[in-house]
Amino acid sequence: MNTRDWPIRAKLTALVVGPVTGLLALWIFATTLTFGPALDLLAARTLLYDLGRPGESVVAELQRERRLSVVQLADDSALPALAEQRARTDQAVAELRRRVNGEKLRDAADDLLDTRLDQLVSALDALPAGRGFIDSRKVDRAGAVGLYSGMIGSAFQAFSGMATLPDAELNREALALTALGRSRELLGQADALLAGAVTAGRYAEGEHEQLVRTIENQRFLAENAVADLPPAERAGYQRLTEGEGFVQLRALQDTLVRARDLPAGLDVRAWETSYAAVSQGLRDFELRGADTLAERSVPMAVRILVRLAAAGVLGLLAIVVCVLVALRVGRSLDRRLTGVRTAALEMAEHRLPDVVARLRRGEEVDVAREAPELDHGGDEIGQVGRAFNEVRRTAVQAAVDEVTLRRGLNEVFLNIARRSQGLVHRQLALLDRLERRTEDPDELAGLFQVDHLATRLRRHAEDLVILAGAAPGRGWRNPVAAVDVVRGAISEVESYDRVDVGEVQPAGVLGRAVGDVIHLLAELIENATVFSPPGTRVDVTGRSVPGGYTIEITDRGLGMSPPALAEANRKLSRAPEFDPTDSARLGHFVVARLAARHGVRVELRPAVPGGTTAVVLVPSDLVTDEPALGPAAPDGAAGPDDRRMAKVTRLATVPRTRAARPGRDRPESAVLPLPAGRTSSVETPADGDGLPRRVRRRGPVARPRPVAVDNPAHRTPEEARRAMSALQAGTARGRRDGARRAVEPSPPEPPAAPDHPTATERDA
Repeated sequence: MNTRDWPIRAKLTALVVGPVTGLLALWIFATTLTFGPALDLLAARTLLYDLGRPGESVVAELQRERRLSVVQLADDSALPALAEQRARTDQAVAELRRRVNGEKLRDAADDLLDTRLDQLVSALDALPAGRGFIDSRKVDRAGAVGLYSGMIGSAFQAFSGMATLPDAELNREALALTALGRSRELLGQADALLAGAVTAGRYAEGEHEQLVRTIENQRFLAENAVADLPPAERAGYQRLTEGEGFVQLRALQDTLVRARDLPAGLDVRAWETSYAAVSQGLRDFELRGADTLAERSVPMAVRILVRLAAAGVLGLLAIVVCVLVALRVGRSLDRRLTGVRTAALEMAEHRLPDVVARLRRGEEVDVAREAPELDHGGDEIGQVGRAFNEVRRTAVQAAVDEVTLRRGLNEVFLNIARRSQGLVHRQLALLDRLERRTEDPDELAGLFQVDHLATRLRRHAEDLVILAGAAPGRGWRNPVAAVDVVRGAISEVESYDRVDVGEVQPAGVLGRAVGDVIHLLAELIENATVFSPPGTRVDVTGRSVPGGYTIEITDRGLGMSPPALAEANRKLSRAPEFDPTDSARLGHFVVARLAARHGVRVELRPAVPGGTTAVVLVPSDLVTDEPALGPAAPDGAAGPDDRRMAKVTRLATVPRTRAARPGRDRPESAVLPLPAGRTSSVETPADGDGLPRRVRRRGPVARPRPVAVDNPAHRTPEEARRAMSALQAGTARGRRDGARRAVEPSPPEPPAAPDHPTATERDA
């Protein structure tokens, strides 16, 4: 049986119950052993008066009936006295049967005595049949003697069964009295044999030898029985044997033993007189000894019961004391161990996490107050408690140090990130100025590519800010169209050319969440491009749903296993603490932080037929109507938010999905002539729709001309993509200008506004 995982209370209960149960069983056993003999001593009086006296009366009547039956068999005539004796015998037997069948005697008798009582009753049942054999003279004198002697022997066996007293001295005395009764029975057998021989005038065959054996056995039993009597009883028996009748009977017995035939001068009258005196004397001696024995057993039983009561009370008191001590000690141990356990669990499950949470919130924590001293005594449990006190203080101090270290690391991350952000912002501002001044399309395409790399670098710097637990700080004042948010996210991804923007239903995102939503979508889109084959496409769609706006990003990769998908969704559903050991899932951590900041729900689902779909649900409190295409500024100039969105959506390949507008379908833009000697790239409106067309102009004569080659240079796909990206950015600006001119009178053309936000605008 494995008890290792038992509770402390169960183990202490087992420790208490085991010894106490053993002690209680021992007490019950000892009490039973003592109580049984006491009951036996008390039952000795019952046995004497319910079996001994009635049984002795039956024996005496059977002895008389035996003598008369032998005399009748020795003579040819019937004896009238035999019938009277049989009546007295039947009366004694009936009384004995009544006592034997009573509950009082049966309850006092043990198993051995019960068996012998049944044997006695069975022997007495044969008495009527034996009388019939005697009356019909189908049995001789020896057979008649054997018949009655068998019944009397069963009675003496029952008397011997009574001699099972717990006291050795009383038991030995009871056996001695029973042996004296047997010797008296042998004396009666000798008297019956002699009476039959005297009546018949001679011994029957074998009667003399039987008479001699009976006399010798009677003397042997008497001598052995007297040796076991107490000194006082032995002295009384000695006085009895010195009486005249006993001396005369012994002399007559000697005469009968020496003579092989019946002596002619035998004094029959003297035999009868001395036999009657000796038999009555022995009977009285036996009854007197039995009464004395019964009287002595009662006080002895009382003494045993008194000792039993004292021992029982003391034993029970000892058991109660042991139980109380065990319960007290067990409860004390259980209470103290439970206190240590409760303190440990409270520290592990509540106090230590609360301390860590408060430390992370920037609160001050008093180690002494959070880990107070617990007094559990001076024994081993107290030593464990003191050791646990040290462990608690060390744990709290370690938590303080760990959070302090983590806070320091966060400050380091944030400092590095802020520095990187400052450098990236300066780099982007420099790129803005270079892009404005650059007229060569190849150089402009290269600057756009560097601008794209800087934009991705800015996102990675914002990752560090998010890891440090701070806000990136990038935001918009006005709502931004959902399609522009998606384009802004795509522009921050390395493999943006693999991303296809599908149907994006019209909607707007509040400016305060635009930067974080762009960052969140960029992380998911980048994961989709990284974890899918290079030749596959990534689809992005958006639609309005009850409760907000849903953006779905679907890749065609291998997908994720159900356990990995469940684990990823578990991390995305809450904002976990940053674990430096889980660096392979930093994107998920950033997404979870950004989503938790605005209540955005992100869930990964298996895509059909393969791959993974990231579902982003923007809550309804962040969603508004799609803003108009024109500038929000009243003077018609593009505002900072518009210029910034023009910047972040420059690399998008698909225009916003909206209904057709007048002037959107137009003929090819006019190509303006360039001044001679200059090659430049300018954007000029054509035919009133505001769509520019970049044309080359000849630069100043002083600028060195490029060396012409016979064959035109072959552009790589990357160079072509950069050129198309530059053209797309110009196209987007032209569309906005055309839309503005379509709704407003044409004012004097202001100076061209830069299409990139300044560093200050990016941090708005």
